[in-house]
Parts: sequence; structure tokens; C-alpha cells
Amino acid sequence: MHTFTTTRTAEVDVPADRGALWAALTDPDLLARLTPLLRGIDADGDVWRWHLAGVSVLGVGISSSFTEKMTFDPQRRIGYTHSPAPGVVERTGADGWYSLDDAPGGTRLGIGLTLRVELPLTRIAAPAVVTAMNATLQRTGDRFTANLVRHVAGAADR
Repeated sequence: MHTFTTTRTAEVDVPADRGALWAALTDPDLLARLTPLLRGIDADGDVWRWHLAGVSVLGVGISSSFTEKMTFDPQRRIGYTHSPAPGVVERTGADGWYSLDDAPGGTRLGIGLTLRVELPLTRIAAPAVVTAMNATLQRTGDRFTANLVRHVAGAADR
């Protein structure tokens, strides 16, 4: 087994106020609906268990769940850190954040994510695995952002 890691960051100006974005990003059911490859989130206070849909990397299937400790700075920042229960081994985990700042006509949303996946592949496969991980995260991030913008725009129209 080898652990493969990749990090992605992005910023996008969203034509919505912080409150609308904050409401979406702190609603685990909605967040799961907006995020491709995410089957669901079980939230218990500030501990959220994320359930991924199946993904294949170099022919190796990944379908996992991982536990995140969430921190909330209302309408400014959400952080999350991989935090499995004592004695529990989770082969996938993430650390990251969302930030919300004022921007002309709305809110600047920042997103940072470091994803780690343990796979039964050798270290020599790292360039191909990380390339595949980056491509998947890019597509997922683009679709998540589009879904989020569509959701907050629709909420503003109601």
C-alpha cells in the first residue's frame, strides 16, 4: 500500500451574499447533493462522515467513507481535518477549507483541499495516480462550483 496525495485550491466570485453561501456549505445534505462523487454526509455536530461514490484510479476501485472534524467561523471560514475515531483505519481522508470574503457583486469563495488515498499500488505509479486524482478533483470542483452557483442563484429568485 502506498499513500497518494494531491492538493487543489481555487477562488471564484459568486453573485450571492455570504449568508446564502454559508447556508449551503453548512448543510450536509445539500452539500452532498451539490458535490459530484459524494453519496452523502452524516453529520454529528462538528464531526462529519463523508461517503464517496465509487471511483477508479488506474483500474483500482475506491469507494470509501472518511471522518472529518469541522470548524466553523460563521460566514467567514469552514475548516475540516481528517479525524477518524481512535483505532479506526480510513484509507481516504481530506484536509481543507472554504473561505468567504466580500467581492464586488457578491462573495469570493475560496476552496482548498488536500486529498490522501491509500491504494495497493507501488510508489512508481505516483505520477499517473496523482495526474488522475488531479483531473478528477478538477472536474468535481468545476461541477460543484456550477451546482453551488446555480443553487444560490435559484434561492435568490425564490
